[in-house]
Amino acid sequence: MTKIQLDSSLTWTVPDFKIGIIHYTKIIVGESPQMIKGRTRLYQENLFLDLQDVPVTDRAGIREWRQLWKTFGADANRYRHSTENLMRRIAKENYLEPDHSAVDLNNFFSLQYEIPVGLYDAAKIDGDITVALGDDRIGYEGLNGRYTHLKNIPYSADNSGPFGSPYVDSVRTAVTENTTEALQIFYLRPSLQEAACRQLLESAGKMFMQIHGGDYTIQLLNAEEPQVIIE
Repeated sequence: MTKIQLDSSLTWTVPDFKIGIIHYTKIIVGESPQMIKGRTRLYQENLFLDLQDVPVTDRAGIREWRQLWKTFGADANRYRHSTENLMRRIAKENYLEPDHSAVDLNNFFSLQYEIPVGLYDAAKIDGDITVALGDDRIGYEGLNGRYTHLKNIPYSADNSGPFGSPYVDSVRTAVTENTTEALQIFYLRPSLQEAACRQLLESAGKMFMQIHGGDYTIQLLNAEEPQVIIE
């Protein structure tokens, strides 16, 4: 049983701040099916064409998250959130190469919904989770191979310390082909209404389950309901 808490340091600053949680159990992670590889590649090619006419920073989801960054006090140009970084790569025709099914689908969700999405191996998470706003003390070894400082950036932490953020995730809780239980955090757009948020999470959960099997449950955390327990 794991408690997930959305800290008031985020909702005081942005009252409509919300996150979505999907908990997956009994999943099988492996090489992405050709259908996912093809769909992701085609999506990126179409996105590349779109980005020739509409700059990355003009897209609604990217623009909203850049504004959130500034509201929290982070430098939106120096510390770009993960989805903006993905889109900037695609705008240069530097397409994402397949990794494994879980990472590939997670990247697809991030691009499709224009929001940062984190995916974590639940077996590597130590105890309860808090999602809060970072300060000078918060950081970890990121998947980009660099130590990541998270001052004024939202982050997720367990009993062993911080492990994830909408900027870059940590090495410690990364999903691999050995993962059988995973936790996905959707950093939802504050402007999105609750019904639309739940629909987004259900659609993502169903698609993830179609590829990986197993079961899933969804949760939505906000200022009014800042805490959930998953089993």
